[in-house]
Amino acid sequence: MHDTDPVNHAEPNPRDSTVTIRPWIDAIVDARGHDPRSAYVERYWVATIGPSAAWIVRRLADEFDTAPHGFEIDLDATARSLGMSYRRREQSPFGRALQRCVMFGLIRPSADGYEVRRRLPNVPFRQLRRLPEALQDDHPAWARLSSSCDRRDLERSLVEAGVPPAAAARAGEAVSLRG
Repeated sequence: MHDTDPVNHAEPNPRDSTVTIRPWIDAIVDARGHDPRSAYVERYWVATIGPSAAWIVRRLADEFDTAPHGFEIDLDATARSLGMSYRRREQSPFGRALQRCVMFGLIRPSADGYEVRRRLPNVPFRQLRRLPEALQDDHPAWARLSSSCDRRDLERSLVEAGVPPAAAARAGEAVSLRG
């Protein structure tokens, strides 16, 4: 399933502390995006979503390293392991940080938990404009250096996600022209 497929985005039951985490499949971001533990994420996403939300996506990235297809986590235990509280659920520090991840498109609710991006996109231009001028000025070089995309890998990922081969080839060509 990819980014545009209809998905049940109902919030998980806030009374449940244990939820299922699955990867959010998005061929373009998966091919070109940034590892949640990268210097790019520390420099640009932390300034956008805050350190607590960044720690959540980093922790989930660590879990995906050992369980790439998904896993269950206890939100209360995870919050405590990150030095936060989940006692008041969505009103807790952890709950608010998790909601910021949702608000900025890094995590999305599913029926039994959340889908989480394994790689993060560039910070959106609208958010980039809110960062200090020095970060805005440095961003193009950082985005090019830390984003990876091989044309063939992108095309293969798109085809695996259900994009017709001809459309995947056009996307790969567009990426290679942008350099």
